[in-house]
Amino acid sequence: MRCPFCGHDDTQVKDSRPTEDNSAIRRRRFCPNCGARFTTFERIQLRELTVVKKDGQREPFDREKLARSMFTALRKRPVDNERIERVVNGIVRRLESSGESEIPATAIGELVMEALKNLDQVAYVRFASVYRNFRDAADFEDFVGKLGDTKD
Repeated sequence: MRCPFCGHDDTQVKDSRPTEDNSAIRRRRFCPNCGARFTTFERIQLRELTVVKKDGQREPFDREKLARSMFTALRKRPVDNERIERVVNGIVRRLESSGESEIPATAIGELVMEALKNLDQVAYVRFASVYRNFRDAADFEDFVGKLGDTKD
């Protein structure tokens, strides 16, 4: 593993342990060249996934991009990071086990919407405002109105 600080090719593993949900191995590493310490995560990857954008453009699936979007929607909300990671892992597992190697971006967006709706309603509305491209307050009112209708 290359050191992210100095670029040295040979780092040493000092400690390995499974994550809380046993979905990855957390490794603490040390660079003998610059003395830096850093953490890496090793995860199972069942298949290479490609995201197909609305315009037809294709790009490799990026788990970290998915996690960032969820963490952004859940910023300053009372949801544990571990819970968010479990949800992200669940979405990735669903995508990998779907049998498809090319996944439409809209399918990923819908999975995130579904997960956020169950996790935190404020984050759900935040994500929806970007994902559904809300243009003004009326879009928020309509969306939140529909959200209230489904609770009855």
